[in-house]
Parts: sequence; C-alpha cells; structure tokens
Amino acid sequence: MIIQKSREEIELMRESALIVSKTLGMIASEIKEGVTTLYLDKLAEEFIRDHGAVPSFLGLYDFPNSLCMSPNSQVVHGIPNNTPLKSGDVISVDCGAFKNGYHGDHAYSFEIGEVAPEVKKLLQVTKESLYVGIREFKAGNRVEDVGNAIQKYTESHGYGVVRELVGHGLGQKMHEEPEMPNYGKRGRGKLFVEGMVVAIEPMINMGTKNIKQHKDGWTITTADGKASAHFEHDVALIDGKPELLSTFQYIYKALGIVSNEEDEFRKVPLVL
Repeated sequence: MIIQKSREEIELMRESALIVSKTLGMIASEIKEGVTTLYLDKLAEEFIRDHGAVPSFLGLYDFPNSLCMSPNSQVVHGIPNNTPLKSGDVISVDCGAFKNGYHGDHAYSFEIGEVAPEVKKLLQVTKESLYVGIREFKAGNRVEDVGNAIQKYTESHGYGVVRELVGHGLGQKMHEEPEMPNYGKRGRGKLFVEGMVVAIEPMINMGTKNIKQHKDGWTITTADGKASAHFEHDVALIDGKPELLSTFQYIYKALGIVSNEEDEFRKVPLVL
C-alpha cells in the first residue's frame, strides 16, 4: 500500500532529507586521496547527531555503519573500512537520517583525484538519468514509466542497469511501497498518487547489468569487475508534479560546481 503524506508530513521529510544533503556536503569537503571510508563514516555519524537526527542506516537490518560507501566496482551497501581512498577511485556515498519520525535517504557518487574519462562519463550519464526518471514521476504515470526512462537513457550509452536493487517509497519507514526499479515497460506498475514520496536511485554499471553479493552479506559488486555509479534523490508528488526534497547543492558548493539541474523540480528556490 502506498502511504500518502500530508503537506505537513512532507515538510518534515524535507527537513530529514536536507540533513542528509548537508551531511553529503560535509563529506564532499573531506573526501580525498588518503582518507579512509571509516573516518568519513565517523564524521557523518557525528554530523547527523549534531543536527538533531540519528543515522538511519546504523543498525538497519543489522548494518554496522552510518554510511554505505561503495568504491569502484562496488554497486551499493559497501561497509566502511580502513583502506585509504586513492586517486582514480569513484565512490558512491549513500546516507540516511531519521528526524521527527521520518527518514531522508539519498546518495552521490564522488570522484577521487584524476578519474578515467570513461568512468567520468558513466557518472555523468547516471546522474543525468536520475533527472530523466524524476521527470516521469508525475500524475497519470506509473512506476515503470520512471524505470523505463532511466533504462532507455542509460542503455543507449551501452551501460548495464542493475535489476536486483531498486528505489523505494520513503516515510516513517526507510523502505515503503512502491519499489522503484530502474528498468521496465511504460504503463506498468502502480499508479502515482498525490502526496507519495519516493527515493529514485539509478544504479548503473559500466559493463554487465549482473551483480554478485559478497560473503559479508552486504557488499554488492559488478559481476565483471567494472565500475558502477549510483545517484539518489528524495522526491514528493505535489500538485501532480515531482518536487525534490533533497539537494546536491551542498556538495556542489563544497566542490565549486555551479549547476541549475534541480531548478525545474522546485517551486521555491533553495536557500542554502
């Protein structure tokens, strides 16, 4: 069952989502060659708690940390460790925060130092596909309209779309209905309804769509060892149109990037 949220509830969710956004912005200032993911994880937990929230991932399904940090061929659910990041790495940082009874949950894939051009393009296309999918999250459309748009866009560049891992509804629970796959056929799946909130998160591989799970029960890697990219936003359906609750602008501020990619999904300009 899809759980519709009131405007008041959506504003509480926006607050949780923006704590995640600010956390990722803080990480953007700290993530660099020689830094360990475990160090970044500790910074994130402190930051989230200092902002009156608790880390959503810590203990969720017994996950041991506050961030999922997945470098290179890791797709998602990577466990932070003491291995230093090195130049040429790319890493998905997925973060969740719980405040006022609601979760925020989104992700960004970072470049470390000098990244190979073909990997840089994978990240660019994957992020673009996120917005391609968000445009289809509107009144009258269905779940697989979003997935179909993401699939067509990324496969047109020769990339593999992960099937086993999907986006999801979001609210008082981290994972609500509906599941939001990044593939599908137009006109299929549950109908979008006013007030629903979803996490849309393309997980796109440079090569094969196939993945494998490791013995730790969490880490997911590409089956061919090639790079994977992951971007995620929290989006509410308001007045029949998609509205972003999360933002990458804190990341962009830290990295010196100027972008208006989110403007079409906001009724009111974002003030950092």
